[in-house]
Amino acid sequence: MTDKNDILNMDLESGRVVIRLRPDLAPLAAERMRTLAAEGFYDNTPFHRVIEGFMAQGGDPTGTGTSGSKLPDLKAEFTRAAKFERGTIGMARTMNPDSANSQFFIMFEPSPHLDGQYTIVGEVIEGMDLVDKIKRGSGAGGTVKDPDKILKMRPASAEA
Repeated sequence: MTDKNDILNMDLESGRVVIRLRPDLAPLAAERMRTLAAEGFYDNTPFHRVIEGFMAQGGDPTGTGTSGSKLPDLKAEFTRAAKFERGTIGMARTMNPDSANSQFFIMFEPSPHLDGQYTIVGEVIEGMDLVDKIKRGSGAGGTVKDPDKILKMRPASAEA
C-alpha cells in the first residue's frame, strides 16, 4: 500500500493527474517534489518543453527551462532498478548529473536511453490520458508557445 505522503495530486485544466513518488528509488528527489508541492511551488507553472513521442517537462516557475527553486541542487540518484517507461517521472537536469532541482518530466513513451542517466522520482498512476493531452512544442527542443500549466499540485495527505 502506498503512503499518502507519497501521492501528489496534480490538477491540470483537463482534470487531475495522480503521481506516486518513489522514495525507494530517489529519496532526495521524492522529498524535494513533496516539499515544493506542499509549498505551492508548482502552482501555475507551465509545461514549457513538450516533445511528441518523448516527454512533457515542467516545474520551472519562469517557464524558460533555466530556473528552479531556491533550494540547493540535488545529487543524482540514478538506478537501474526501474526503467523510463510510459508514465515514468524523471528529474530534469543540465549536463551536470548533480543539477536536478525542481523541474521534472513525464514520459509519453519508453526511453531506454535515459535508464541509469536520470533520476526516476515517480510515476503517473491515474490520469495519463490527461498527460497525453498536454500541448506539444515545436522544433527539436519542444519549446511550447502558450503552454498548458499545472493549476495546482499538492501532496494527497495535505488535501485530506
